[in-house]
Amino acid sequence: MTRPLRGKRILVTRPAGQSGGLVARIAAQGGEAACFPLIDIAAPESWQAVDDAAARLQTFALVIFISPNAVAHGLGRLLSRRSWPEGPAAAAVGPGTATLLADAGIANVLVPRGRYDSEALLSLDPLRAERVAGRAVLILRGNGGRELLSNTLRARGANVECVGCYRRAPPPDGAFVVSLLRNNALDAVTLSSSEGLRNLMQLLDTGSREKLASLPVFVPHQRIADEAARLGLRRVVPTGPSDNGLVAGMCIYRWSDHE
Repeated sequence: MTRPLRGKRILVTRPAGQSGGLVARIAAQGGEAACFPLIDIAAPESWQAVDDAAARLQTFALVIFISPNAVAHGLGRLLSRRSWPEGPAAAAVGPGTATLLADAGIANVLVPRGRYDSEALLSLDPLRAERVAGRAVLILRGNGGRELLSNTLRARGANVECVGCYRRAPPPDGAFVVSLLRNNALDAVTLSSSEGLRNLMQLLDTGSREKLASLPVFVPHQRIADEAARLGLRRVVPTGPSDNGLVAGMCIYRWSDHE
């Protein structure tokens, strides 16, 4: 069986605990993954806001989980305080998050198909203005991030409450990835978020940035591709969404054209 990633070492930059699926898919195609999380995930400094939302969970018409971290931290905390009530529907930005919700016993999760971002979620029929106007919506998310989802739902008349249930931070040190780049020990990089990309660029010196710019960088969303191009990366390769999309993109990439 042909394994198109044979001999390729690929940097995987997902947060710790979320890279296993991508690492396994790369290995199945003959490649080797080098893991360097570009975003560190931690619990919030206080759980008070999450606990307050848990006490009122039955009053929300919809609870939106932004990411797998929102399930791991937010849902875990909610369910430690109470069972999931019958009233609220649950929504997820992507299928990985939806799967975690289903594994936790949350049924009939709203999730977009084919494209996994706030825009795609907002296009779903249950989030149209006539369906959310006057209704309470809880968004469980990390610190910072885009406000498109909350702002759009408010513009549609929803009563939106955003609760931070985890914190994102850049890694404290980039020595590992700098060493790989300086020693020409990487064949490609995968990037899963614009925030992670910006963290990476902050960790690199001028020489390491130039090395990165010469590598193929596989990204699962056009927004990340645009940011990568803006930051000077020259071989940005947009792929399909999720881990499957990233690996499929790497498998069809014409590596020999650049060797």
